[in-house]
Amino acid sequence: MNGDDLAGPPPAPAGALEPWPETVRWQPISRDLIWVELIRLGLLLAVLLVGLGLGWAFSGHWLFGAVLGAVALLAGWRALTIVRAVSAWGYAEREQDLLVRHGLLVRRLSIVPYSRMQFVDVSAGPLERAFDLATVQLHTAAAASDARVPGLRPAEASRLRDRLTALGEDRAEGL
Repeated sequence: MNGDDLAGPPPAPAGALEPWPETVRWQPISRDLIWVELIRLGLLLAVLLVGLGLGWAFSGHWLFGAVLGAVALLAGWRALTIVRAVSAWGYAEREQDLLVRHGLLVRRLSIVPYSRMQFVDVSAGPLERAFDLATVQLHTAAAASDARVPGLRPAEASRLRDRLTALGEDRAEGL
């Protein structure tokens, strides 16, 4: 028996099903995005409920009432998941790439190398502007690999856009 046997087995490598590397310093997004998403849900819900309510009032058919109840239950469930889903978003800037994570049931980790970025957008719709938020959208040659980081303050979104653009240009020149 040598001294190596006492050390125990080597640590298991992180697998593909563990997409949140603990060695990365994740930046959270603003929790104000919860309000933006809840308002969006409320607007959609209002339209659906008015339509179903009118259909039920004019036809009197029980099916409209049943669908109305189901929509209300699903909306309540979605409101609860919005809070957790916003908390799951995060991004991390590394030396060679940007990591973006999100998802509760299906976790998703996008790794975008700076050299693959073609351009970076910053956008803010009316609700986002009302809550002083913006979204950074990264575009690459492969449409499926585009990533976005919602719920950023405009100053942080601009800083991230400028940094990603500069790093993308530097890495592209090195190819």
